[in-house]
This record gives sequence, C-alpha cells and structure tokens, in this order.
Amino acid sequence: MKSHFFAYLSRMRFIQRWALMRNTAPENVQEHSHQVAVLAHALAVIRNEMFGGDVDAGAVAVAALYHDASEILTGDMPTPIKYDNPAIRSAYQAVERVAQEKLLRMLPPQLQGCYAPVLTQVDPQTEKIVKAADKLSAYIKCVEELKAGNAEFRDAAAQTRAALESYGLQEVDYFLGTFMDSFSLTLDQLK
Repeated sequence: MKSHFFAYLSRMRFIQRWALMRNTAPENVQEHSHQVAVLAHALAVIRNEMFGGDVDAGAVAVAALYHDASEILTGDMPTPIKYDNPAIRSAYQAVERVAQEKLLRMLPPQLQGCYAPVLTQVDPQTEKIVKAADKLSAYIKCVEELKAGNAEFRDAAAQTRAALESYGLQEVDYFLGTFMDSFSLTLDQLK
C-alpha cells in the first residue's frame, strides 16, 4: 500500500494563516504547528515542575505538532469567522473530524492506531494544553506584529491576551509573567 499521508503533511507550509489581516511577516501552518508544539511542551513541563502536574510533555508536544493537520484538507478558516456563530463552529468541527478521519485512513492500517489519538486529541488534559499553546502562539504573533508597527493586530492582541488570562491555567499565567515580555524586545535587547 502506498500512502500519501506524509506528502500531505509536508504541504502544511503552503497554507497561510491570518488571511484576513495584513501581515508584516507571513506565517504558514507548518511554522505555526512547530511553535505550538514547542509552547505546548513548555506548558506541560511548567505544569509538572512548577505546579505538581503529571502530564506526558512528549505526548502533548506530538499532539500539538498535528493539531492543525486537518487544515491540509480544509484550509485555515479565520478565527473571527470560525467562532462567530455556533452553527458555523459546529459545522466546521464536523468538517475537521471528516478531514482527520480521511488523513488517518491515508496511513497503512498498522499505523492508524498510533496516529488516531494524535490526529484527534482524545485526551482532555492534552487538548486543553494544546489549545492554550495554540492561543499563546496567536498572541505571540500579535505581539510580534505590533512590535513591527502593524496596528492591524492591536485588537487581536488584546482579545487573545484576555482569552489566555481567562483560561485559569497556572502554567499559562507563569509563561505570560516569565517569558512573554521578551517577545517585545529587539535582538540587541535580548542579550
């Protein structure tokens, strides 16, 4: 059996994010997925080391790598549209599930069992951390765009920060307080 699974995954780099907004630095789904994996891993480690958690940071990072894999088939729907209306949100979630199942069926049957939980994020604790990392990645993008003088991201930054703070996750609050300010600095200021 020949499989197109990984060839499809490699095309994540062609799907642009933030389509409705002017960007100083374009971002694609592959770059975003890498950043979300790094952030999700960090949030899991922070939870475990700072707040007595017991999550598998490696499993969280892997789930984050694949969290937007279905967008290879669906494209990236802008957040204001995706979440504006409950009917649209529900329909899009159904489309995502179909896309995830289609991707899973591209794999040889012997591998499907290993990739099913990665593509569908069935563990609620993992899903919560990946969602927070996804939102954190969006916030970092907003901060970086503002740093570049792009006021287009001002409202998105405020809304995204408020959403992050509303999660009530200690690891997110810790990340925001410990690491976030650095994203506003220039390279020379990071020394």
